Amino acid sequence: MRISWTVEDGHWSLGFRLDPEDTLDGTVTDGHRVRLATNSCSVHLPYAVPEPHPDLRALAAWTVVAPYTVSRIVFDRPVSPGFAAAIEEGWGIEAGPVGDVAPRRGERLAISYSGGADSVAVATILPDAPLIHFQRVSHPRVPNRWTHYRSDVLARLALRTGRDVTIVRSDLEFTLAEPRPGYPEHHAVAIGAMLLADHLDLGGVAFGYEMGSRWLGGGRYVLRYTPDNPMWSPHGKWGRLFSAAGLDLVLPVGGVSEATTMRLALASDLRDQVRWCLRGGDGGRCGQCGKCLYKELIQAAIERRPMRIEITADRPVAAKWQKPPPYGGQEMIEYGCARVPGIEETAFAKAAAYLGATEESTRWLEHCYPPALAEIPERWRKRIEDFMVEEVGLMTEEEARRVESWGLA
Repeated sequence: MRISWTVEDGHWSLGFRLDPEDTLDGTVTDGHRVRLATNSCSVHLPYAVPEPHPDLRALAAWTVVAPYTVSRIVFDRPVSPGFAAAIEEGWGIEAGPVGDVAPRRGERLAISYSGGADSVAVATILPDAPLIHFQRVSHPRVPNRWTHYRSDVLARLALRTGRDVTIVRSDLEFTLAEPRPGYPEHHAVAIGAMLLADHLDLGGVAFGYEMGSRWLGGGRYVLRYTPDNPMWSPHGKWGRLFSAAGLDLVLPVGGVSEATTMRLALASDLRDQVRWCLRGGDGGRCGQCGKCLYKELIQAAIERRPMRIEITADRPVAAKWQKPPPYGGQEMIEYGCARVPGIEETAFAKAAAYLGATEESTRWLEHCYPPALAEIPERWRKRIEDFMVEEVGLMTEEEARRVESWGLA
């Protein structure tokens, strides 16, 4: 794989050329299969910046091409020895050219901000951190068959937070032909932060990935405790690579469940800007998609009320909840089914019967898993730790064992 960035003002264009051994059908870090659609994409920064450190340029490109690279990656600038070593150790890929490039360091922490409940919770914990929002735009060479995805609405909501917000627009998701437009690697959502890191003096990027994603495997892993999660643990291959580029991965809500991030978001000053639905227009959430169904279960559980959604058990988006477990995100299905009044009249009725969860059996999901705080770099840890102690509470040893035995029994 060979990489080339071209820059004009704030417009960054990435071109890449596959080697003969590279593949159009790749595998991302969490094991999901993807197919390449095109060998170019662009990133539009809101203003021109001086050329960033070569490790940042390389990191940004790697988030796009990693799934398809088989044996080597040739960047358009020499990278530091430490950065090249992190790619070789993590992926078994020879990276270069390697030059006499000093490692970089930054001091500030920014938030990769989507506008969903998880990232709003992070913004609540870190009120002074700037927000960097990724907005999908169409690709000039790939038809956009996903016009229902309202990235324009999400960007407008981000701007209405009143915070220091930078909107970064990119068509990189259209480099995927299958299964649909999306991030080649999940970390590509922060591509703008990577290219802006030197200009903004960033030493870390905070993501809204919560306990389900960091410690319980997330949606594609089902029912498995993942202390060595390769995507989000600081000692995983992506964590080591970001660190080598002087840009730490930080998960402020990595030790709490989606129930807690939902509660924090709904109590936040940013409540009116929370939007997890990708289909709803300016009028609000669509109320018809699987994401709306799942999040409504959690919100109804937090607010101790019946669900307010018209999706019934016979709808395709509810089909997986009519089958026996295990489920992706099962901890939150258990939490919601144990607390929502009238759950037996909803699309989750069968799931509730299968799971048999109670408030007591799911109470651990209301507290913070302490090892997640230990993973936060020391310079940002105290603020986050103090918030968790005061606003959430730490898990007991017994509750922590619930995390560590998840999927192992």
